[in-house]
Amino acid sequence: MKPFRNYSLSEYTRVLSLKVPAPGGGSAAAVTAALGAALLSMVANYSFGKTGSRVKERKIKDCLRTSEQLRRRFLALVDLDAKAYLNFVKTRGAAPAKRNAARRKAAEVPMEVCKLCYKAVQLSPKLVLYGNKNLICDVRVALELLVAAFNAARVNVEINR
Repeated sequence: MKPFRNYSLSEYTRVLSLKVPAPGGGSAAAVTAALGAALLSMVANYSFGKTGSRVKERKIKDCLRTSEQLRRRFLALVDLDAKAYLNFVKTRGAAPAKRNAARRKAAEVPMEVCKLCYKAVQLSPKLVLYGNKNLICDVRVALELLVAAFNAARVNVEINR
């Protein structure tokens, strides 16, 4: 089976809708975060080379580098979340200590999603200040996606702790 991050959007949402343990909410949170990071990258890509200032260009390039690193990591977390949850599911009927350890391990991925969403959100002020002013709406949509992903991942952390 190929990694979920390599599915088309149509394939991923179809599999997400099935009666299977994974992908689920944690994986969907990571996809949502990846979309937010991708929008930040888009704004940086449109803005780069257009500011007329080396300082601004450097800040935009830094935003682009970071948003791309985050986007790739969020996509990796789509699959890591599914794997962690499937490992937890395998502990059904196991000793409570083993099951609890697997549940706590499953909470690590959404916790990382939360931390990385926070990091991604911190890119937005620079893009609003130095980026293409016609794309402020896209920065705002990215923020909404990242906040939604953070909240979805937080729910998974709270339940799986």
